[in-house]
Amino acid sequence: MTNVGNEGSFMGFVHRQRRGAELFLLILSLIVGIGAYAAVGLGTDGTVPADIIGYGGWLVVLIIGCHITIRFTAPYADPVLLPVVSALNGIGLAMIHRIDHAAVVNSPDAHTYARAQLMWMTIGVVLFVAVLVFLRDHRRLQAFTYTSGLAAIALLLLPLVPGIGKNINGARIWIGIGPMSFQPGEVAKVLLVIAFAGYLVQHRDALALAGRRLLFVDLPRGRDLGPILAVWLISLGILVFQNDLGSSLLFFGLFLVMLYVATERPGWLVVGTLMFSVGAYLGYLFVGQVKVRVEGWLDPFGNVDSASQLIQGMYGMAWGGLVGRGLGQGSPYLTPLSFSDFILPSLGEELGLTGVMAIVLLYGLIVERSLRTALVCRDGFGKLVATGLGVVFAIQVFVVIGGVTRLIPLTGLTTPFLSYGGSSLVANWVIIALLLRISDQARRPPPELFAPDDDTDATQVVSLR
Repeated sequence: MTNVGNEGSFMGFVHRQRRGAELFLLILSLIVGIGAYAAVGLGTDGTVPADIIGYGGWLVVLIIGCHITIRFTAPYADPVLLPVVSALNGIGLAMIHRIDHAAVVNSPDAHTYARAQLMWMTIGVVLFVAVLVFLRDHRRLQAFTYTSGLAAIALLLLPLVPGIGKNINGARIWIGIGPMSFQPGEVAKVLLVIAFAGYLVQHRDALALAGRRLLFVDLPRGRDLGPILAVWLISLGILVFQNDLGSSLLFFGLFLVMLYVATERPGWLVVGTLMFSVGAYLGYLFVGQVKVRVEGWLDPFGNVDSASQLIQGMYGMAWGGLVGRGLGQGSPYLTPLSFSDFILPSLGEELGLTGVMAIVLLYGLIVERSLRTALVCRDGFGKLVATGLGVVFAIQVFVVIGGVTRLIPLTGLTTPFLSYGGSSLVANWVIIALLLRISDQARRPPPELFAPDDDTDATQVVSLR
């Protein structure tokens, strides 16, 4: 099907830029974020926070700066992603500020996190802009397939290096640089998506070959099991040496889903599920942290010492009910780490089940727009990168929400854009920039092989779609 373009040339279906729609949605998201910040002040002190102008103005500058960057560097990019991220980040900042307020009331010298989170958001936005400005074609990243893989492995090993590795809350996933801490695994997940996508594009045909057939499923050939075995062993290494159940699950699940998407072979899902089950059982037997979390998940009230955080979070969500206590009206600060790992129960207490469902819907939109971008992308590498980045969000949100609602054992992953955490927030802003770059390339009108003239029949025009 061909349409006549604005200048009378024949071309395939062309997406509209939709930057005006993006701006409208951004205004709504800023109203949500700044309004939540104001509601916290009204709920706790009965007045709007004194710094609302400075805070709101800086938030507007950051978000509108992102919008202007997209207008000039990626005009055909998806118009929904940035507003959704803006709303989530604004809600997260408001809730962290609310918990900070309670901490300061109880102890004037208490450490606060909202200002630091806003600083990390600023750094994330700067990197977001840098990615869109300097990376004009996502396909260039394919040249760094193996470099990205090696860099990701090096980053994952950094917390194990004596002197710079730090053990926080039982997991050795941090490195200390002066007074600052950083989680290199957050950067590694972006590099691993690039490495996995590049590798699977190169070896997709071999990995798609069928081996033995078992119960209507074609299993992969034994000689092709090397890559998934390697990723499985790396995931087990992360679990054993770093006590990091969340990252182990994320990396293995990411590779498994990308492998299935690349090959379209259900046999890989069968093999991967079996390997995950074996790894999970071995982790339960030999990794103390995993055993503690599984037992706390199965019987939290029988393991109060190890599951007190989970119990407090469930009580808070139960008290919130359907519509919540209102911002500033609950007691989310009673839950340990309510500003980071357990920020979702904090939001559930003050916004209720309705607010949590709205937040889950926003995450669903990020995943849906990522997969939509993968569907319309014209190159295999871009398809896999967009799919992988969407899967990163899907797995993180599933294991976080599943953990705090006692659907699955707690894993320790952060809630994207909501939880306090600089490395996570910065990495997620970079992920959104990559998704926008790929969507711009996918939605942009394809260049024609030649321009038609008066003597050329329209059916002879071939476009690169």
